[in-house]
Amino acid sequence: MNNISTDIHKAKTILEQDNLVAIPTETVYGLAGNAFSETAIKKIFATKNRPLFNPLIVHIHSKELLDDIAEKVPQKAYQLAEAFWPGSLTLVVKKKSDIPYLVTAGKNTVAVRVPNHPLTLSLLQLLDFPLVAPSANPFGSISPTAAEHVANYFPETVPLILDGGICESGIESTIIGFEEDEPIVYRLGAIAIEAIEAVVGKVKVMNTEEAAPEAPGMLLKHYAPKTKTIIVDDIENFLKENSLPKIGTITFFKKIEHNNLVHQEVLSERKDFKEAAANLYQAMHRLDKMNLNLIIAEPFPDENLGKSINDRLNRATK
Repeated sequence: MNNISTDIHKAKTILEQDNLVAIPTETVYGLAGNAFSETAIKKIFATKNRPLFNPLIVHIHSKELLDDIAEKVPQKAYQLAEAFWPGSLTLVVKKKSDIPYLVTAGKNTVAVRVPNHPLTLSLLQLLDFPLVAPSANPFGSISPTAAEHVANYFPETVPLILDGGICESGIESTIIGFEEDEPIVYRLGAIAIEAIEAVVGKVKVMNTEEAAPEAPGMLLKHYAPKTKTIIVDDIENFLKENSLPKIGTITFFKKIEHNNLVHQEVLSERKDFKEAAANLYQAMHRLDKMNLNLIIAEPFPDENLGKSINDRLNRATK
């Protein structure tokens, strides 16, 4: 695949020409363009077939740049940035006037984060502008956690894919906005709510929205395989009562005994939430290639990153 590279200088040149580069982050791969270029931003929406009402995340290389992007930033936003940047936290704050409304879907707020990946941080430091970068996949499909996933999605339309290896966290960032300067979780993600609350105290979790979302990744149907996917509390019992051929499963730590199973994805035999989250999309990609009739997933314990994994599974089954 000729467009996969680790050359950040080549990436810089492409981005300066208002073209797109797929970039690795610790969460998922992003489809990046100049945050101040209407041409590049429109290419992102067109390439992904992403609706214009769905805002984008601005990526910067250090927390000190937050005040270049945003104004009237709440004190708790600074506390969270100090605790989690670089990392899998996105803050939704009041935008500076020069941030294009195309980035923010017409809203006066902007989503910002500092990704925790050495290749992308080095690229951002080379650039004179921040990047906007939604996940590098067609809108609504499984997010990419490897350069090959991006290449399979966009074999012709993305000039360069920076290869940063397999994404460490494997699910998208946790997104936090503010109401009267108090944090509110817009999207569950790779940083657990418990970790957020350890820094700023109790936080509210906003419900998923179908139209005009406050932040990226809030739509009900998202992160979905092409193969029909369901969530079942007791997979073994379901299989006893439903005789279906060509089934794949996603489980937390245990294997399922059944003759009709073509493939099983056990996300963490050690019962480790971080490992399970990191493996989730990889498992979905593998299962989706197998021409199965059905993917069955089990719900995770409703704690820690189990909440975020359940969020992704629920959106994959809508």
